[in-house]
Amino acid sequence: MDPKSSITKFPFKFRPFRVLGNGSLPFLRTLSSWYSSSTSPSTKSNPRLIHQKGSNFVGGRKGCHQGSSRLLNREDNADSKYDFRAKRLPRSHFDDVNHGLDTIRLVGCRDNRVSGNFGGFSSSYHDEEGSDDEADDKREEGNDGDDNIDDNFEVLGSCKGKEEQNMVTKTYERDESEFRHPLVRETCRLIELRSRWTPELEGQLRHLLRSLKPRQVCAVLHLLEDERVALNFFYWANRQWRYRHDGIVYYALLQILSKTKLCQGARRVLSLMRRRCIPRSTEVFGYAMISYSRAGNLRQAMRVLSMMQKAGVDPDLHICNIGIYVLLKGNRLDKALRFLERMKIVGIKPDVVTYNCLIKGYCDQNRIKDAMLMIEDMPHKGCPPDKVSYYTVMSHLCKEKRIGEVRDVMEKMMDNNLVADMVTYDTLIHVLSKHGHSEEAVEFLREAEKRGFRVNNVAYTAIVNSFCQEGRIDKAKEIVTEMFEKSCTPDIITYTSVLDGFCRVGQVDNAKKMLQHMYKHGCKPNTISYTAFLNGLCRSGKSSEARVMMNTSEEEWWTPNAITYSVVMHGFRREGKLLEACNVVSEMMTKGFFPTPVELNLLIQSLCREGKASDARELMKECISKGLAVNVVNYTSVIHGFCQTGDMEGALSLLDDMYLNNKHPDAFTYTILIDALAKKGRIDEATELAMKMLKRGISPTPVTYRSVIHRYCQNGRLKDLLKLMEKMLSRQPFRNAYNQIIEKLCCFGNISEAYELVGMVLRTASRNDASTCHVLMKSCLEKGFPLLSYKVACRMFNRNLVPDLRLCEKVSKKLTLEGSLKEADNLMLRFVERGHISGSVPIVA
Repeated sequence: MDPKSSITKFPFKFRPFRVLGNGSLPFLRTLSSWYSSSTSPSTKSNPRLIHQKGSNFVGGRKGCHQGSSRLLNREDNADSKYDFRAKRLPRSHFDDVNHGLDTIRLVGCRDNRVSGNFGGFSSSYHDEEGSDDEADDKREEGNDGDDNIDDNFEVLGSCKGKEEQNMVTKTYERDESEFRHPLVRETCRLIELRSRWTPELEGQLRHLLRSLKPRQVCAVLHLLEDERVALNFFYWANRQWRYRHDGIVYYALLQILSKTKLCQGARRVLSLMRRRCIPRSTEVFGYAMISYSRAGNLRQAMRVLSMMQKAGVDPDLHICNIGIYVLLKGNRLDKALRFLERMKIVGIKPDVVTYNCLIKGYCDQNRIKDAMLMIEDMPHKGCPPDKVSYYTVMSHLCKEKRIGEVRDVMEKMMDNNLVADMVTYDTLIHVLSKHGHSEEAVEFLREAEKRGFRVNNVAYTAIVNSFCQEGRIDKAKEIVTEMFEKSCTPDIITYTSVLDGFCRVGQVDNAKKMLQHMYKHGCKPNTISYTAFLNGLCRSGKSSEARVMMNTSEEEWWTPNAITYSVVMHGFRREGKLLEACNVVSEMMTKGFFPTPVELNLLIQSLCREGKASDARELMKECISKGLAVNVVNYTSVIHGFCQTGDMEGALSLLDDMYLNNKHPDAFTYTILIDALAKKGRIDEATELAMKMLKRGISPTPVTYRSVIHRYCQNGRLKDLLKLMEKMLSRQPFRNAYNQIIEKLCCFGNISEAYELVGMVLRTASRNDASTCHVLMKSCLEKGFPLLSYKVACRMFNRNLVPDLRLCEKVSKKLTLEGSLKEADNLMLRFVERGHISGSVPIVA
């Protein structure tokens, strides 16, 4: 093959192009100079902007850039500005490769890590962007050491407008008309079919993507019910040929992620915005902070302020309010107050939102007086309180049923020219109903009616739902009747609350009549209504009837959702109809719904209890093949099922499958296997597995120690146990390990071996060690070895531990009966020397 000119075929549906060798340098230099002349000076100096604005073929630094594919190598060349030596690139660098459509399924991740799998693409976004993102993130976030949260406060006032500060920001505002667009609806339909994609469907989605406007892409992201699906669709679309997300799409996605715990996804989107040179305002950093706070990562949430500073974005009141909200969400009121003082120093004036956040922080710590003092001080600071300020305090008092104080706060609100209106009463009614204080909620409802307010069905529904949750169906029916009398028509939520209340108290027949009543009054039941009714049927042991009703859902014009299937599945599981439960799960996944790992684990445990570990394994395999995220607990449950039936080969085989599926066993998995192997007498295999666990860096738990000690002592393998204990204790110390060994040896009658380990126990001379020695002394007496008990007592005295007097009296009597008078007298004299018994008292009766 000619090294200067080689033809490489790529899996695109167009004519393959020629990868140019060193012999084509003059042409490339001409092309490069032409492109450089067509770009602005700022673009020349910034290779990332070249990557952002490039045409279909860009020569720059190393290699070629074809469209938006990953052919551009960013390594700098110290000797020359451009180096065009040809380089054969892997297939994963291109967009239309990897047509392995048998794996076109979304893995339903349950933690903060989001897989980039979407459609037929098996490489994640994290792998696609490579190490560049990680390095850039570390540079942007700064040092990840144990820096104090207070260090992030220095961000306020320290930024002096860098390049991103002067750029025009594209914020996203929802446009409901885009949600009804046919292209948006069709795109969402194809995405929902991801579990059974074909190359044709993927091609249709790619074609639709290029036809969508930026705001329509935003509408697609908002219409997707699962945020993980939206994030993966974003990654997938970003990799497509001749397509690039508009800045408004990034804003829309970050707005969605701020309502979830997918903080790692938000961080990567922020990083991608930087790489694409898309302006980032305080709004997007605020979204990332909220996502981190929802995930419980307060330190990383506040570190976003440092990222913002490095990006050259000056903080404003919006981001400061988010910072205070994040600190309060992390229960750091003291830090939030210091943050407020820092805001004032740098000239950022707090507004009513700032103070309302702090008022809620005081209320969360039950500091109502401090909250009211802040409300009283707000007018003096040029920021008078609004109704939300008072609502916050009143809501907290309603939770604790402090009605008198609620009325006092309401009077103070009205003294400040803030009139109590229907919104005020709605707020109080909702909070009281939510926390089970339905009678007090009715009192405020009557008060609102006396003041001439027209109570809407939302307030009535809240009270009805509260009564139903308490099982007081008669009261709920009275409220519904009152609604009709006052021309306040109940809506579907009201009827569903009553229906669910009937099911809770076991009145399934009345619940069925309520469904018919809804039809008569022109209120068609929805999926939630039917799901509540099916739950009542399943709780009453009528899962088969619930299954029939679910099968006829199309005739009633309603569609079961994931919760509906889960309700019926658990109904069959509780009734012991495990085959029917598995069939429901299979149908559920066929419809595109997935049970949670917890729900799946309950079904697996039920199968294993019936001795059907093989069926549980097949169910788990089916779930994996259809894209369900099976976790370590599910594998461990099936392994435990195999161990209970004595099928160790099946259990060990499943352990190997865990590693093949990148599901790493934990200490509980290994403990179950070690215990089962040792129970079968396969001590050598159990030891080998325990050593394998330690080599993989897994620390044993107290349960592991107890299991190993019990089984090894039961099989009389003390030497192997002591060797293994030495390895395990070096990995994870366990204070009572040798105490348990001695007690187990005594339990199994190995007295002499237990006595040899007394020295290991008496090193610490604690109360637990004394108890262990007492167990050994009792065992020696029971086995007829009083002299050995005497020796244990003497060793306790030598370690300044005083044995139990009554136990030693028994030992002394036994020694006397066997003729060991000297030892018997010596044992009692030890107590006399320490003053525990009087010398005048006869030592031996």
